[in-house]
Amino acid sequence: MAFKGPLSLVIRGCNIVEIFDWLVLAAYALLMLGVGAFYSRQNKTADDYLLGGRRMSPIALGLSLFATLVSTLSYLGNPGEMIAYGPMMATQSLAQPLIYVIVGYGLIPLLMRQPVTSAYELLESRLGMSIRQAGAGVFLLLRLGWMATILFATSSVVLVPLLGLEPYWTPWLCVVLGVITALYSSSGGLKAVVMTDAIQSVTMLAGAVVTLVVITSTMGGVGEWWPIAWPSHWQEPSWGFDPKPRVSFGILMVSTTLWYVCTNGSDQMSIQRFLSTRDASAARKTLFVSQVTDVTVMFLLGLTGIAVLGFYRAHPPELAAGRTLHSIGDQLFPMFIMTHMPAGLSGLVLAAILSAALSSLSSGVNSACAVLEKDFLSSRTGSSSSDAETVSRLKWLTWLVSAIAIALSMLNLLFVGNLVERCFKLINLLTAPLFVLFFLALFVPWANAFGAWLGLLSSIATAVSIAYAKDLGLPLTISFVWIIPCSLLVGVTVGTVASVLTRRTVESPL
Repeated sequence: MAFKGPLSLVIRGCNIVEIFDWLVLAAYALLMLGVGAFYSRQNKTADDYLLGGRRMSPIALGLSLFATLVSTLSYLGNPGEMIAYGPMMATQSLAQPLIYVIVGYGLIPLLMRQPVTSAYELLESRLGMSIRQAGAGVFLLLRLGWMATILFATSSVVLVPLLGLEPYWTPWLCVVLGVITALYSSSGGLKAVVMTDAIQSVTMLAGAVVTLVVITSTMGGVGEWWPIAWPSHWQEPSWGFDPKPRVSFGILMVSTTLWYVCTNGSDQMSIQRFLSTRDASAARKTLFVSQVTDVTVMFLLGLTGIAVLGFYRAHPPELAAGRTLHSIGDQLFPMFIMTHMPAGLSGLVLAAILSAALSSLSSGVNSACAVLEKDFLSSRTGSSSSDAETVSRLKWLTWLVSAIAIALSMLNLLFVGNLVERCFKLINLLTAPLFVLFFLALFVPWANAFGAWLGLLSSIATAVSIAYAKDLGLPLTISFVWIIPCSLLVGVTVGTVASVLTRRTVESPL
């Protein structure tokens, strides 16, 4: 029986177990804060604080890029998706080679041509200040909503049940996570964020491996949890482009490819890591390391989902009355940690889950600060501030962004769906619309601000219509995985045509 109190971590009823788990978590938290303190002395300029002096290691940046994009939503969502719906979503890793070619050779050379700090400075040189600030604003909305969802999911889905707390503790846990993130992000800048991300990447990998080893040992071998037949509650495979099934292989490949292209080609969090390297070749290495790590960890998390599913299929009495494997897929991985992990190891796996949250939060905070400073504050006031004043302002912006994310986290109570669906319907709503602006700036010579505005707005309208068709009373029955392809196609088409109709030739420096 779980102890009901703020310091009760496990269900096993043994104080020494609780102490071991807390020691692991405490050591992990102190390590993160120590890294921030160490790098705080190395940030002399805004370039150091936001880009690490543009000479950071591609390997460390690659691990950081992976950790940035793999949040708690992904770390819990992938096993939960496997448990509830099966392996269709896991096949998205097959798109990674094509993604590398498109991003590495089609986008990175263009993004690296100008020594900018904010990605949205590139938009101004082609489409004007209004589009630059529109892109920066969309990014802030996208990532603030993303950070808020990470805070809420980590607190409500992971920490509340694992700590044996009542749901009303969720807001306070969001505050704790936000404050820890702000502490080491504000002190150490991007160097601290990247180094902690690298540590957190290894921790995430270890967490998945430990879970697999524990389940395999508990059940007596891999064959005991590996399914011998297709579970009845799993979605049947759909290999074409049919829009009606929840996930079809064909559209999943398209959607995954476009998500990575859009994110790496327009999101400050990704582009900031490319800009922190010496040149385009080093940036491609960063992308490659990120992709290899992503495929490895996602494969292990998929296996973890199958293993957890096998465990609870073999122990059905452990499911609460009225609960099914399908209905609580997202909760079973944390539940296994809480009830069956040996002393100390549950602390390690919980640290892995927290790593997924903190790495994404710190990266989001740092990138949001870069955008606020470069696209809104400096662009209006000029560059008259000294380096010391700018770094000080960036540290205060870190706390402001963290506070906003904490406040927004409570809005997640309004959304339904498992974690993967929530990512597509809420977090990815603005991914394609943001990239529409970069596509027009980089690849459409006749694009202008008017066409870009229409492209952006039409893309957002399309994404909202697909994601919330039922709520809006629209006669659409297509899957949420169509959000990015459709909104990108509509936005690019409208922006291109509108620019032709209002054509003004603009010389592009890109």
